[in-house]
Amino acid sequence: MEKLNIEIAGVSAGVVCSYPENIEFLRDYKTDREPLFTVSPRRDDLERMQADFDRMDEAAGIPKRIRQEGFLENNAIHAMLAEKMTEHGVLLMHGSALCIDGEAVIFTAKSGTGKSTHSRLWREVFGERVFMINDDKPFLRFADDIVYACGSPWNGKHHLSRNVCVPLKAIVSLERAEENSIVPMSKADAFPVLIKQAYKSRDAASMRHIAALEKLLIDKVRFYKLSCNMEHDAAVTAYNTIFAP
Repeated sequence: MEKLNIEIAGVSAGVVCSYPENIEFLRDYKTDREPLFTVSPRRDDLERMQADFDRMDEAAGIPKRIRQEGFLENNAIHAMLAEKMTEHGVLLMHGSALCIDGEAVIFTAKSGTGKSTHSRLWREVFGERVFMINDDKPFLRFADDIVYACGSPWNGKHHLSRNVCVPLKAIVSLERAEENSIVPMSKADAFPVLIKQAYKSRDAASMRHIAALEKLLIDKVRFYKLSCNMEHDAAVTAYNTIFAP
């Protein structure tokens, strides 16, 4: 076993790893700061991860697959960090987060809708003005009355992320359409979107932290519904509304 200290979303944490690939995985987030807490996956945590993947396979109608223990440990570390970070004003969200001109936008939707593709369109249209914060699981930090989108090493199949925290301008819910259009969402409409994409806990105390953070997010950040195709105009349409003067 080996322990290292990391910092994600402004929160320092100790992580105990049994598999060297996970030490390497976390390398870009190492810190000299003293940890606020430490996570150390045990055998039962790995078994719980395997059971979760078994349920996912069953729901998808495919045979159950035995995952490598290093992979299970990686997922256990992620889940344990997400759980503890809710106590420190940080919420995990499923989405593709980018930064443009110093502000963050998160695109969210059910898997396979095209979040990563839409983020790629922004990079193609706006060039060096854009970089990826995290292409799959950004962390949201609530501090000084500002919500920040923050990078993490859990960054999707394209491995696009950066160890930064950027003020969050908007969250955009995507759906496929032939024509491009974007409209603001009311708080009532935005809340179910957030519930689907934000981290959930089995622990009642953690869920109270999560509910409080979700309310802050709804109050502080604008939500939009984007109906879009996969053409460059989709990025232009979204940008012109989100960043309208």
